[in-house]
Amino acid sequence: MSASYQTIEHDVPQSYRDKILKWNGWGYTDSQFTINKDGHVTFTGDKYDISGKVMPHFRPWFENYLGIDLNYVSPAQKLSDVVIDAPVENEDLIDFLKENNISFSNSARIRLMRAHGHTVHDMVNLREGKIPRLPDVVVWPKTEQEIVKIIEGAMSHNCAIIPIGGGTSVTNALDTPVTEKRAVISMDMALLDKILWIDRENLTCRAQAGIVGQSLERQLNKKGFTCGHEPDSIEFSTLGGWVSTRASGMKKNKYGNIEDLVVHLNFVCPKGIIQKQCQVPRISSGPDIHQIILGSEGTFGVVSEVTIKIFPLPEVKRYGSFVFPNFENGVNFFREVASRRIQPASLRLMDNDQFVMGQALKVASDSWWASLKSSVSKMYITSWKGFKVDEICAATCVYEGSREEVDQQEDRLNKLAADFHGIVGGEENGQYGYRLTFAIAYLRDLGMNHGVLGESFETSVPWDKVLSLCRNVKELMRREAKAQGVKHPVLASCRVTQVYDAGACVYFYFGFNARGLSNGLQVYDRIETAARDEIIACGGSISHHHGVGKIRKQWMLTTNGAVGIALLKAIKSELDPANIFANANLIDIIGSPHCKL
Repeated sequence: MSASYQTIEHDVPQSYRDKILKWNGWGYTDSQFTINKDGHVTFTGDKYDISGKVMPHFRPWFENYLGIDLNYVSPAQKLSDVVIDAPVENEDLIDFLKENNISFSNSARIRLMRAHGHTVHDMVNLREGKIPRLPDVVVWPKTEQEIVKIIEGAMSHNCAIIPIGGGTSVTNALDTPVTEKRAVISMDMALLDKILWIDRENLTCRAQAGIVGQSLERQLNKKGFTCGHEPDSIEFSTLGGWVSTRASGMKKNKYGNIEDLVVHLNFVCPKGIIQKQCQVPRISSGPDIHQIILGSEGTFGVVSEVTIKIFPLPEVKRYGSFVFPNFENGVNFFREVASRRIQPASLRLMDNDQFVMGQALKVASDSWWASLKSSVSKMYITSWKGFKVDEICAATCVYEGSREEVDQQEDRLNKLAADFHGIVGGEENGQYGYRLTFAIAYLRDLGMNHGVLGESFETSVPWDKVLSLCRNVKELMRREAKAQGVKHPVLASCRVTQVYDAGACVYFYFGFNARGLSNGLQVYDRIETAARDEIIACGGSISHHHGVGKIRKQWMLTTNGAVGIALLKAIKSELDPANIFANANLIDIIGSPHCKL
């Protein structure tokens, strides 16, 4: 890495972000899909169920489905060749940080690692060495009072702040605005990573906002509890990030979304610390202040501590799966499950494209019996039950509770699935499908190595619009890709991931072979923008749980109306009049102390 300036730093901590995570891709440095010496796809490392395993069917699917030539390689630029611009200098700020013994660094690599999330734009720019405006210095607060002190320093020395939790954002939320002329501080919350207390009597837990999800869950598990919040990014995302984006997890049916789990929180902004007087299950004291903070995406300030509900570890955790003849039957089954309020902890439905991809990702079996069992299952479904291979879809589920509860849940769902011509797929398939979620994010890196651009995005939608929205958006993505000059087949698929009384969350997965295009990223932008317009036209929302950031900000006026946007700007003006928290997420606030709101 090349940087033409002198590094200045003080008491820099050893951070997991710098030691074990990729700088230009998803996840751990030792974990990736790759092609082995026999030409098969395999997964490296030792952290996932598929690690070290061969997936003999994935390469044919990859090549045929997306028109990939694996002999064509689009290599990423080496980190050693990346050129980093010098930071905006602010000697007064540096002196302030030293005087107050606050850990900081303006190292090129440290700045780069905290300058981006995981959108397709982020990854393409990193792989091609196109480094945008970076934060100028990284700070690591160790206490809530240090957060207060850093904000005071930013206000006194005309700086901006962008907080970072796990860095898993897929909305460009961490990008430093190119128009920002002030020195920008990246506030890394990684050292605020501790559980402060567990209240066994009231089933609550107080933790610092920088704690990573899997660390929180493991520590709670050792004490006999769970928080139940399990987003796909749980290995890397943080408690504060969940609050800041109004996050949702795969087991929200049983435990709720983050807004259902939060009991109390501390929020530090330029006006001071916002916190309620008591930690109670509910309070009627005017509009809920927590709802201003939930989903604020680092625009008003930063979450420092959170009290959440916790639950005793379930006696039984069981996986399950179903196969349906088509997506419509699967959606109707989900809708009936919601209507009867019998949803298990997790219930997710894959369309045919994702079902086929999931089958292609199955690992090679060393067992003759397992191979035979798989062949017989396929024969039973396609030949004996008459399911069409190009229409089959599948659902995975997780049951949690007492043994009696789980048995009852499983029996109810099995009987109901039969009413929609569903077949029980078994626990093994359910567990494989559920746990594959944590490794599948690594697929995009393999695709980029061979010229594929891909992304996922989500929405929430009423039940009566689920089928039409899914159909219309997938058709639009295929049609728009062809209109934009994409020469190869595209992956345009969806899954229903969260179930509500009044509707569902739908995830879309989109990818295409960008070979032959002069600007693949521009083509991707046009297709996703058209898809998002179609989602809203079909009755869907701007986002279910990823948030807005900058990438979806253009739809905020449509979503919240002019008066709603004016309200957000008024809150911003009151809490942060000098625009210290200047990540430009959600709403447009340009400039520093002299901007007019």
